[in-house]
Amino acid sequence: MATVELAQDTELDRPVAIKRLAENLAADGEYKQRFLREARLAARLSHPNIVAVYDAGAENGVPFIVMEYVEGETVGDLLRRRRRLAPAEAVALALQACAGLETAHEAGLVHRDIKPQNLLVTPDGTLKIADFGIARSLDGTQLTQTGTVLGTAGYLAPEQAAGEQVNGTADIYALGAVLYELLTGRPPYEAGSLAELFVKQTEGSITGVRELAPAVPARLEDAVMRALARAPEYRPESAETFAAELGATPTAATAVDRSLVPTKPMRRVRSSWGRSPAVARPGRWVLAALAVVAAAVTALVLALSLPGGSKRPSRPAAPPSPSGTHAEQAEAFAAWLRRHAAGS
Repeated sequence: MATVELAQDTELDRPVAIKRLAENLAADGEYKQRFLREARLAARLSHPNIVAVYDAGAENGVPFIVMEYVEGETVGDLLRRRRRLAPAEAVALALQACAGLETAHEAGLVHRDIKPQNLLVTPDGTLKIADFGIARSLDGTQLTQTGTVLGTAGYLAPEQAAGEQVNGTADIYALGAVLYELLTGRPPYEAGSLAELFVKQTEGSITGVRELAPAVPARLEDAVMRALARAPEYRPESAETFAAELGATPTAATAVDRSLVPTKPMRRVRSSWGRSPAVARPGRWVLAALAVVAAAVTALVLALSLPGGSKRPSRPAAPPSPSGTHAEQAEAFAAWLRRHAAGS
């Protein structure tokens, strides 16, 4: 459906990935506009677990998307290399996927094509969701195209495979299917055709995770099977809820490679922009001294305004010399003002 090329952004001097739509799909004007519109919506997403979309456009009538270049491998490659993962590793990757999906769902975007090939893993263990803005525009096209890859359809939620309207719970189902495969080494359903897959999804049942991988904790199996519920209302209501269920499993409490743990949001702190340096701020003792001076000045003014106060006062003694600490200087000056006021 598309070709992907490694390119160099000459303005920002960085590698990027360019995905060009296949010409047979680009010939459909309505589809092309939907493709670009969804890509621009995806460009608004900013999260460490989502492949960033930098730009979208068309060249010679063929739409393209410029994306972040991610070095590493797909979860599909990882499965081919490892066959299955330890529960702690699988949960750590799923938690990162949940973090990315939650951000997208809050922005009103449903991926619709979560599968091992669309989940990238960097050398340091960071998971990134790819192809936001592409999957939604392809919705309704994948299942009708000649030569549809059965592996892609195998991760679709039943309501999506049936052509019904979907929401974020369809992504949760797909992520549950990926997690199932990470734990057991096989997808929830295996079928030789789309018709067989549809029958299995609607009438069959999924083999329990622990039947295929006994080392998986029972609570983790429960979380995965709930995500794979046939009816959307029985699945976790959000990616955040699914992450909370996964985080409560015994696996999440074991030692996990910290490079696989999702990046936590930055802690918000009050900005110091525009503030004076701390050394320039007056301390409490300075404020107290200024209050004493202000009171003494007030007393002097009142004394001069009393009867007889209009008489020319005798020349007061000179103010105290500015020596000692700030507090001592302020106190000495206040005392001088009080004496002068009393003499007036």
